[in-house]
Amino acid sequence: MRQAGSTGRSGIARDVIAGLTLAAITIPEQMATARLGGFEPQVGFYAFVGATLGFAIVALLAAGANRILTAGADSTITPIFTATVAGLAASGVAGQPQAAMTLALLVAAVLLIAGLLRLGWIADLLSTPIVTGFLLGIAAHIVASQLPDVMGLEAPSDNMIHRLSVLARTAGDSNPWSVAIGFGVLALVLVSEKINPRWPGALIAMALATAAVLTFGLEHRGVAVLGRLPGGLPTPIAPALSFDSLRELVPLALIVALIVMMQTAAVSRSFGDGNANVNRDYLGLALGNLGAALLGAFPVNASPPRTAVVREAGGTSQMVALVAAAVVAALALAGGGLLAHVPQAALAGVLLFVALRIVRADVIASVAREAPGEAALIGLTAVAVIALPIPTGVAIGIGLSLLHGVWIATQTRVIEFRHLPDTTIWWPAHVSTKGETVEGVLVAGFSASLVFSNAEPFRRGMEAAITARSAVRLVVLEAGGIATVDYTAAQALRSLIESCRTRDITFAIARLESVRARDALEKFNVLATLGPDRLFMSVAEAVAAIPVAPDNKVSETPHR
Repeated sequence: MRQAGSTGRSGIARDVIAGLTLAAITIPEQMATARLGGFEPQVGFYAFVGATLGFAIVALLAAGANRILTAGADSTITPIFTATVAGLAASGVAGQPQAAMTLALLVAAVLLIAGLLRLGWIADLLSTPIVTGFLLGIAAHIVASQLPDVMGLEAPSDNMIHRLSVLARTAGDSNPWSVAIGFGVLALVLVSEKINPRWPGALIAMALATAAVLTFGLEHRGVAVLGRLPGGLPTPIAPALSFDSLRELVPLALIVALIVMMQTAAVSRSFGDGNANVNRDYLGLALGNLGAALLGAFPVNASPPRTAVVREAGGTSQMVALVAAAVVAALALAGGGLLAHVPQAALAGVLLFVALRIVRADVIASVAREAPGEAALIGLTAVAVIALPIPTGVAIGIGLSLLHGVWIATQTRVIEFRHLPDTTIWWPAHVSTKGETVEGVLVAGFSASLVFSNAEPFRRGMEAAITARSAVRLVVLEAGGIATVDYTAAQALRSLIESCRTRDITFAIARLESVRARDALEKFNVLATLGPDRLFMSVAEAVAAIPVAPDNKVSETPHR
């Protein structure tokens, strides 16, 4: 009993230490992300505290939620909603805090629905090239938004291309002290992570930058600082529920929620214990976004790097995030003066590090080398996110991902099967497989679900295979690769069966292993059209059970 208690105490101590480590990494990151969205740094603290409390409640009460996942302000989703929220404020439709809070509430609602309806599969709709291109575009936006602070210049308005061109023309007016601080912080964080990812490199770099400002009086040399932050509890605000604001925010909430679902699923799978339920994690992020909204903050997301830090620090429970949240809350409530002399260039340097980190250079190189066609998806998505408003670019990326999936489904082709001599096995014809055909028998398969997008190519392929063989009297559909069938494809299959019947060709189906596919064929009356005793466990059974001619001659015909 004493040993168990000791183990429990050591586990708590380990979680507390991990929580302090997490806090050291979280503080500069949340401040920088808030600044990225155009908010005061302490709003990032409120976002982290609300997200942590919300997720921890679900993790503690609901079995299956990830035990070490951390959530908070996230540089992946913040650029997506920054322009829209700022636009609503500029037009007078809703104040920036009200718009951001409303968006967090809407994202919470979408995630709640996703968790309750178990929509975790939606996260799989975005392919790796699309996600990689999206992150590349977001990284470009982060760099463009932070370069003015690094250079000590006024931030140009308008789109990213215009902003970069203005910065290029005015580069000669840069403040050398700001440039040194921004890139110095970036270099120090990069080196720190290289040596030990658990080191709070960003916090150390910010502390050194602040010390430099105070020691050398850099404020008087044009280095911009945060200034004293208001302490105390956040001011209560009401959501923006006008028609004009909701018209802008609801579609944006759907896009942000999809990105949150995708990233949460990635974190859950990467740092789960094997029993993690991503749908429970969606409920946790729903409550986390609700918590952030109640504290007057903006939408939050699961964090892969911070969750990785928790694991590397030996954290085992949500106590880690709660300890970090307590430290962050204390700083937000009473520590505003401690941050007064933090140079803005230092926070920009932290965000430049984030931008470099989210670019998946290894994935880009791998896709370009192994799948050049899909590499175009990376480029198209990145260009869309960079050149267009970010929500529009993200929506285009989602559309490209779905179109890519549909295109792949349409490329599936009917494959003829051959009988392997001296066996009962029928195998797809291939140049390396020496098989034989049975006179009057065609065995063909389709290695994909039969759905609307490939129904017509399937029917045409089967008709072409029948026409290519002379005197076909029996057609066997090898259905082992068909996982499901939708209504459109079922009608195409029924049309094929009826076409064969008018030509005195018997049609049979073998190896229909999928329960979903069989239920669909029954529901859509395909089995009724097929007729009794035409569904078989194997191709060999079908060929043996249905006589084709008095003398079935066998000829060896290796595939060419």
